[in-house]
Amino acid sequence: MSVAEAASVEPRYARRAERMKASEIRELLKILDRPEVISFAGGIPDPSLFPASEFAGAYARILATPGSAATALQYSVSEGFGPLREWIAQRMGAEGALATAENIVVTCGSQQGLDFLGKLFLSAGDTALVGAPTYLGALQAFSAYEPRYDTLAGERGNRTPRSYREEADAAGGEVKLAYVVPDFANPTGETMTRAARLELLTLADELEIPVLEDAAYRSLRFEGEPTPSLQALDAQRKGSLDASRVVYLGTFSKTIAPGLRIGWICASRALIRRLVLVMQASSLNVSVINQQAMLDLAEACEAGLVRAAIACYRAKRDAMLAALEAHMPKSVRWTRPEGGLFVWATLPEGVSGAALLPRAVSEAKVAFVPGGAFHHDGSGANTIRLSYSLPSEDEIAQGVRRLASLLR
Repeated sequence: MSVAEAASVEPRYARRAERMKASEIRELLKILDRPEVISFAGGIPDPSLFPASEFAGAYARILATPGSAATALQYSVSEGFGPLREWIAQRMGAEGALATAENIVVTCGSQQGLDFLGKLFLSAGDTALVGAPTYLGALQAFSAYEPRYDTLAGERGNRTPRSYREEADAAGGEVKLAYVVPDFANPTGETMTRAARLELLTLADELEIPVLEDAAYRSLRFEGEPTPSLQALDAQRKGSLDASRVVYLGTFSKTIAPGLRIGWICASRALIRRLVLVMQASSLNVSVINQQAMLDLAEACEAGLVRAAIACYRAKRDAMLAALEAHMPKSVRWTRPEGGLFVWATLPEGVSGAALLPRAVSEAKVAFVPGGAFHHDGSGANTIRLSYSLPSEDEIAQGVRRLASLLR
């Protein structure tokens, strides 16, 4: 065996490792270092919105005395920093889900929450109900636990609880959870109606499964009337949050800053106790100093930061919709989101987003995410996701014009 061959030898991995694939979005982020490429790929917050000086002040205050510094830099309880959990509980209560700190666990971003919930609920062969398309990161998090996927029929579907159960039984497992992004969904930008939310809650009751509500974009509403969260609707129907089947995943990444990796899960106290055990076996606890700094900013200026984010992303959304309307061929269709960071475009039948991407990057100097990555069943080949969060309004107009020219 040569030295080169010896260097490439790998051990025998667990079966679940075969299901782990690189995120197409993470791979596409590598082109951000190429200034000539206008990227509509990653749903990355605009860094001009980051409150850097405010964070600098928060960390300075936390580290100003030996006592506070010692607490901030030490190990801590797995549930999360108590005052931050209390602040989050008050915020959840304002949305209609009356919570206490005991209903909250702080996570390293909501992505860690998805991983923990997959670990908690899914055994090999069990079924997770998801949209088609749905958030790629959720598919990645769940796939490590070897589930099968079935597609939530949605408001226009006619699937029965029995049909979901029978197909799961035939595959040798059980239906274990439903996962949705109900507000300004990643990747489509669409929002579930109140009727669709109630229908999903009824389905969950009949299947006796939890609903994982990914609320990453919920605060970024540009227009229209907000719809109550799934958790608020369910808690009101059941009489308490502890009786609700809904597990709410929140994050500060889209409204304050993603770099601190602070998210949370709000759920019944019984479920939170289970999640704390998962945290204890994983990262022990989320960085205490980051939790403290996030609380400092949340208390002082979250409302203003959210308003600034809404104004910024609304203008960029408008720029993208205007450019699509002005330049795209009539055969292309797209969503018109009321908030969030994404537009979902459907190309003519036979036009593959994955095949188009290399030409878009090399010839038009534009990047996007092919829509097939968001479909668990291999469908959606003629769809693409366009994020307007990072480029400027001028770059959005120029990038859409280049892409439309290529499509023609």
